[in-house]
Amino acid sequence: MAAVSRTDLLAWVNELLQLNYTKIEQCGTGAAYCQILDSVYGDIPMARVKMNAKHEYEFVANFKVLQNTFKAKKIDKPILIEKLVKCKMQDNLEFLQWMKRFWDSNYGGQGYDAVARRKGAPTDTPATIAPLRSGSAGLGVGGRSGGKTPISGHRAGSAQPNEAIQNLQAQLREMSSHMEGLEKERDFYFAKLRDIEILVQQQAEALERSGQQQDETFKDIQKILYSTEDGFEVPDSVAPADEEETF
Repeated sequence: MAAVSRTDLLAWVNELLQLNYTKIEQCGTGAAYCQILDSVYGDIPMARVKMNAKHEYEFVANFKVLQNTFKAKKIDKPILIEKLVKCKMQDNLEFLQWMKRFWDSNYGGQGYDAVARRKGAPTDTPATIAPLRSGSAGLGVGGRSGGKTPISGHRAGSAQPNEAIQNLQAQLREMSSHMEGLEKERDFYFAKLRDIEILVQQQAEALERSGQQQDETFKDIQKILYSTEDGFEVPDSVAPADEEETF
């Protein structure tokens, strides 16, 4: 069965669960996965699922509900919780594609009122999401060590600057996590384009050896592959097509 695209998956999730997700990464909270399964069986303890989870411990709790349901229903599928809760696109895309295949095979066609099943619980999961860890452990700024008071001229005025720094560091971590996800997504699709390019080159060589002409569709594919935009220059030295590349 062909993999479903991200756009189609998001449209399906939003329609089925009456959500407004804009990114696959938002599924990393685990809430949508729980309710997809609830649409099949109708007996998932949705009261224990936090639909607008924002902290990693809340994500893990949602996935525990999902994991317990898998065990109860004897669903033989490992759930890589430690990866999924990082809200990375590729990990959640693969799991959501599996969930869609499972739903297609097991959903009985019965009506499903997603909002009623979650009792109208808020679902405001941010589009740019990275799990927020509770507490300030590991920040290295504004915390105490060994019960000693930090050296400061005015203790009363030190809380606000420290809080601002902690907020900035949290934003920086979130941006770094989001950037890592974007880079992984870029490499994922570049690898696919590279595979297509190699396939096209091999077919072109085969046609040339047999003396056949390339059809217009084939030429259009090559044109798309090698087109450039203003301001972009193709490097003078390009690796041969058949040379092994490392990503």
